[in-house]
Order: sequence, then structure tokens, then C-alpha cells
Amino acid sequence: MNGLTTEKDISKTTISPEVLHKITRLTTLSVQGVCRLAPAAGGLKQIFNREDNQGAKVLIKDDKVYVDVYVVLISDMNVRDISREIQERVSRAITEIVGLSVGAVNIHIMDIDFNA
Repeated sequence: MNGLTTEKDISKTTISPEVLHKITRLTTLSVQGVCRLAPAAGGLKQIFNREDNQGAKVLIKDDKVYVDVYVVLISDMNVRDISREIQERVSRAITEIVGLSVGAVNIHIMDIDFNA
């Protein structure tokens, strides 16, 4: 598991990237205007393991979290406002729940659902 490990005295806490992925997915889906998550671009891994990269990619580098979120939005909503809301909520959730700094939250709008 390639996660972030913090040590204090003799204790150690390891945070799995899957935890950050789940926080990102659930937080994104709670934003009004998000129809659903879209598969992250990923070639063969996407074909054989859809659950692993559904909706988000998370990278931990230099004690910071970098997130790419892939979404399908509902039509008749302001795309820029929804994107900013996702960025703010995901960044806040990761910081508050896990206590890590967020380097970036990038939003990739993969489609707009006009039937939702």
C-alpha cells in the first residue's frame, strides 16, 4: 500500500490512498449539479478494473494530496460554480477528515446529462 505515513514518538498512522479516493467520491456526489462520476482516463486499467478509477484519481506527493475528479453534470446548472464547489468541498473534506494538505483539486467535466 502506497499511502502517507506519519510518525509521532513510537506510534504510526498510515492513510491508504483508497480512503482519500472514497472521501473524494462521496464529497463530489453530494454537490448539487453533479449527476454522477465518470470513469477516469486510464487505458487498460480502466477496462479491467473500473471500480478502482471510477470518478477520481488521487496522488500523494511531498505530503500533499493532488486530486483529479471526473464528473458528469446536470444540464441547466452553472459549470464554473459547480466546479468551484467540488474543489472547495473536496479540499475541505480531506483537510478536516484526514488532516492532510491539498495541493490541487482538478475537475474534469466529461459530459453533461440533458436527461437528468
